[in-house]
Amino acid sequence: MKPQSIILASTSPYRKELLARLQLPFLTAAPDIDESPLINESAPQTSRRLSIAKAQALSTVYPNSLIIGSDQVALLGETQLGKPHTHENAVRQLQSMRGKTVIFYTALTLLNSATTEMQTEVAENWVTFRDLTDEEIERYLIKEQPYNCAGSAKSEGLGISLIHSMTGDDPNALIGLPLIALIRMFKKQAVNIP
Repeated sequence: MKPQSIILASTSPYRKELLARLQLPFLTAAPDIDESPLINESAPQTSRRLSIAKAQALSTVYPNSLIIGSDQVALLGETQLGKPHTHENAVRQLQSMRGKTVIFYTALTLLNSATTEMQTEVAENWVTFRDLTDEEIERYLIKEQPYNCAGSAKSEGLGISLIHSMTGDDPNALIGLPLIALIRMFKKQAVNIP
């Protein structure tokens, strides 16, 4: 029997780089889903639903595969923060986060499209931001341009300079893919990590 392909249901360069660390061959594909939160949906529920939807969106295209879906939602108080997409939105996000703690929920789904078996987990990372000045925010955004990152901060890059402290389940999850959980899921599917 032909071994199952591994498909990353994402075009995120951050998730691709993280998955490559496991030294397994894989393909990437865009799941093309609406990532808008639903009314009265909590941040963990949003990230979980979207990670499942991303994996399921590719299941008919890749019928004998292990499909990885992942989604991240940042929560500040009661407000879900998505990708800012523009400089102005990123400024507003970072200004609202200064001196505060933001919870990043990163959901992971591994779908075996041959058997329909699905595993899903949500990793939490708590990030407290420094009391940033407008000048610090502007300098950061000009240098890093994190407009496709939930919460406008890339902890794996210069964004670490914005952070006072962080705790959580997996530092990789904060970047976009919970590798610790993924390794557990792969083991259940008899995938050996080199």
